[in-house]
Amino acid sequence: MLQDTFARAWRHRHTLLTDVSPAPWLHRVALNLCYSRLDRRRLKAEPIGENNVAHLRDGAIEPDERAEQLELRAIVRDGIAALPPKHRSVVVLYYLHGLSLQETASFLDVRLGTVKSRLHYALRSLRGHLEGDRRFETAYERSRGGEELEGEIA
Repeated sequence: MLQDTFARAWRHRHTLLTDVSPAPWLHRVALNLCYSRLDRRRLKAEPIGENNVAHLRDGAIEPDERAEQLELRAIVRDGIAALPPKHRSVVVLYYLHGLSLQETASFLDVRLGTVKSRLHYALRSLRGHLEGDRRFETAYERSRGGEELEGEIA
């Protein structure tokens, strides 16, 4: 795009006014090039036929899926809240706030190995909490069953 802008500006340099800054003019040249490229790439719109309507689906999450997501979030939040404070802080900073391991260690003023260790024990404790939660039991059993099958196949 940049190269095309300067090539077009060079071809039309005779229209440039010498007593004003060329920046707005170059900006306009680049903008016009963008508009012309967008027009070329635009897809042709076709009306939706009766036979296509049956295959269309709304991109939004279905109400039952949304309810399941909210319930799973609540279960995981309860599990995180049940962790000891030193484990909870590491999980929250690393997984929920997206800090790196090093950033988490710096924030908590502990060593990197300590953060890794706390994460390990926190996840182990969280897994145990979730396994004991009846609301989460069926989802966990389904995922474990799939892993065991994969191990048997390999």
